[in-house]
Amino acid sequence: MRADPKQLERPPWSALTTTHSDFALGNDLAKRYRPAIAPMAAIREVSDTCLQAMAALMSPGEVVGLFDAEAISARGELRVIAHKTVEQMVSEQCRAAPSCEEYVNLTPADVPAMMQLTELTKPGPFSERTIVLGSYIGIRSGGKLVAMAGERMRFDGFTEISAVCTHPEHRGRGRASLLVSALMRNIISRGETPFLHIYSDNARAAALYKKLGFKHRRSIAVTILKREG
Repeated sequence: MRADPKQLERPPWSALTTTHSDFALGNDLAKRYRPAIAPMAAIREVSDTCLQAMAALMSPGEVVGLFDAEAISARGELRVIAHKTVEQMVSEQCRAAPSCEEYVNLTPADVPAMMQLTELTKPGPFSERTIVLGSYIGIRSGGKLVAMAGERMRFDGFTEISAVCTHPEHRGRGRASLLVSALMRNIISRGETPFLHIYSDNARAAALYKKLGFKHRRSIAVTILKREG
């Protein structure tokens, strides 16, 4: 039976209510990843009741990101600190990127190096325990982690590729293509569909992913909320 693509409309809700329920905090009104894992969160519907439930899951000063078709307005103790638009891309095939370079599987021992690389390159949210969500792979040069990518949100039939980044001094060598291709092959071999999100103004990334077999599916609004207090 083919996986329902409607799950892609709100990936955090789809993941937190199914495959990633063990990493979730919340109830049937609102859910979020545990703070040390990821900042993504979701509400059952846009309503005062659900937003109040989300606020109850957050400590004062904490920030979460909600994915939805439209930007969400803040209510009660929550304040909108940003609205961003991301483009969702999906692929059911892998146009493997040629490369003679090898990658390694990353483990919790690599987290400090992963944190340094993501802090430098800003590919999107990456926390100390994000690695528990799926497989992360990387490329080392001179003993230093210079490129990485991995799996983040996952639900029935779909796995998100995330944290794709390369050290500025090592770009232009096809390393991101190699890593994304490897993840795509692994995901497709499990009978799942790879998907990813990029910021709407990241034309360079969009061009790369199209070459690898991704197609644009839709734009998604990400509302960044902060709890006051």
